[in-house]
Amino acid sequence: MNQTPTYGVDLITFYHPAYWGVDTYEEILQLRADDPATLWQRILDGLVEAGIELVEITFPPADWMSAIDAFGSAVGFAAELRSRGLRLKSGFHVGLDWNPGTDRAEAADAATHYAEFIRTAGGDTLVVGPPMRRSRDARPPMFVDLGYMRALADILHHVGDATLRVGVRTAVHTEAHSVHCTRRDIDLLMSLTDPEYVFLCPDTGHIVLSGGDPVDIVAHHIERAILAHWKDAIGPMPAGMPIDEAVHLEHRRYFTDVGQGVVDWPAWMRLVDRTPGGETVLLEQDAVPDPVRVLAEARRRLDAVRAAYAR
Repeated sequence: MNQTPTYGVDLITFYHPAYWGVDTYEEILQLRADDPATLWQRILDGLVEAGIELVEITFPPADWMSAIDAFGSAVGFAAELRSRGLRLKSGFHVGLDWNPGTDRAEAADAATHYAEFIRTAGGDTLVVGPPMRRSRDARPPMFVDLGYMRALADILHHVGDATLRVGVRTAVHTEAHSVHCTRRDIDLLMSLTDPEYVFLCPDTGHIVLSGGDPVDIVAHHIERAILAHWKDAIGPMPAGMPIDEAVHLEHRRYFTDVGQGVVDWPAWMRLVDRTPGGETVLLEQDAVPDPVRVLAEARRRLDAVRAAYAR
């Protein structure tokens, strides 16, 4: 069994408008535009209050560019984190617009700039959000076949090689309704990518939404799981749901607090303890009104699970 892990969080957890006293996500973006330093101060204060030590930055408003706006540079951001007993672990990179025609060099170049920020600020992992599927009735249809996955693997190889050169590993997220969410998808992409360059970031909640068992699926790729998103969910989403601009908001209806869903946390914990990323528990729950309570309670429940099976 690994030592007691360090807790982190993906900052999407703080993206609910109610937490900011506004009505829409767009208004949160405006807060970031008006005063990025104040936005970051409140998030970092919340992390400290919740007992969190590690940070995963993500898409706006708490992205790497707003961190530069608030603190001047990656070095300045790292110093601010250290002053609060925090440190950067990773950054989420959206690859949703990647397709077989994507220029590999351009994708690698964009990822390298982000990875350089991550490394300079103290992190070591770039988490890639994979492209989304299309609805079944889409015209033209989208077939996630061997040819498609080979093209995606080629992009990931170029990205993975580029980020490794600056000291950051690339790990693919398991996003519900994406091309990398079911057991078949994950097995296929992992088999087509070189384990020296491309790693895995399983998300327990998204795997459940896609009808899978996180423990069963990740056990087949245990050596590739360098980081994981720990998230609970009430069960699979209905088959055939539209995959459109609202699908990520629909996901949130199925996520729930740790211990209130169907994830087998004792089994998951035993599995993750055997992975290269076993020292980190990266919590995430998409955009909750009370993130400090949610994170503190998740830590309390997971500590209790670990204490129970450690006896």
